[in-house]
Amino acid sequence: MIGEHAPAGDLGPAGLPYRPCAGVVLVNHQGRIFAGHRIDNPADAWQMPQGGIDEGEAPRAAALRELFEETGIPAALCEIVAEAPDWLRYDLPPELVGKMWKGRFGGQIQKWYLVRFTGTDDQIDIATQHPEFDAWRWMTPAEIAARIVPFKRAVYDQVFAAFRDHLAAD
Repeated sequence: MIGEHAPAGDLGPAGLPYRPCAGVVLVNHQGRIFAGHRIDNPADAWQMPQGGIDEGEAPRAAALRELFEETGIPAALCEIVAEAPDWLRYDLPPELVGKMWKGRFGGQIQKWYLVRFTGTDDQIDIATQHPEFDAWRWMTPAEIAARIVPFKRAVYDQVFAAFRDHLAAD
């Protein structure tokens, strides 16, 4: 249900809770997916826009806010097509537990949205106030899955499966 809040109570690695998060599978007119290259990762790591859900914020609102904060794309250039039916989660690898998100979370629980981009490429601006990406491009699900950090791959596979009918063939 759109607007539902993240389930509470589950604990991840080291007994830490999961960070509520919303993610966006942004598709263009060809069904390709936006992926950004992470500034903060020394590996060749790409991902889709995603980020934390603020206290009292609905997941859908968080998804559109994060999309704007990371890509400069306003909600007016977006059409929400679908919502993943389930909350998806991943655990941080042991070497990152206690280091990410000020050590408060052991992973993320995520609600994903498929969003159609109705604008043009020149309306995308990753040079935002707090940039997370230093490059971006349109990819297929297989290209993104091959470039996501390994601990998020299973979640991305689940997201792509949920939206399979709306995405371009590999």
